[in-house]
Amino acid sequence: RFDATNFLAGQERIYEELLTAISVRCCVRIRYESLHEQRQIQTKLHPYRLLFHQHSWYIIGRSSLHREVRTFNVSRIRKIQLLDDPLRMPKNFRIESHLRNAWRLNPEPGPDRHVTILFSPKVARNVDEVNWHQTQQTRTLDDGSLEFKVTVSGLQEISWWILGYADEAEVIEPLELREIIRERAERLAAVYKKPE
Repeated sequence: RFDATNFLAGQERIYEELLTAISVRCCVRIRYESLHEQRQIQTKLHPYRLLFHQHSWYIIGRSSLHREVRTFNVSRIRKIQLLDDPLRMPKNFRIESHLRNAWRLNPEPGPDRHVTILFSPKVARNVDEVNWHQTQQTRTLDDGSLEFKVTVSGLQEISWWILGYADEAEVIEPLELREIIRERAERLAAVYKKPE
């Protein structure tokens, strides 16, 4: 049963249709509000797995539009239709292998990246109290700051998390991630320099 605090509020039927599709092993056609594409898209989906993560439900499966396995937030599915087409999932598909070391649910192509972040004493304890990722390693330094190391499959997802700590976090490595954070911080500063 769902309530107003659940991100599925209003999406119960879509969630149930996805469960049905997985159960009877059939494809679905979905209309989806894509943040990545910045428009509404339509795709035929082979739904592999429903996952609850960070307060939302996600469906992971092969998208005919993208011709690869993708992650879709159930709350952004606007329309769903069960199809007669049988669900085809590779025999060797494992959700763990697909996600690799994604920071959340969207692994990026290419090799995993080693990330080191230095958190100020102000937020060090808050960061250290949470198990953010299966690969994380932390070390409290003499001045009370926290060295946070993690290995991730892509830099985009983790960059948004780091930005949430503003100037209390500094990326030490890799340089590419430092540049991502620097560019976004400059764009943010430009927003606040505009006259009211």
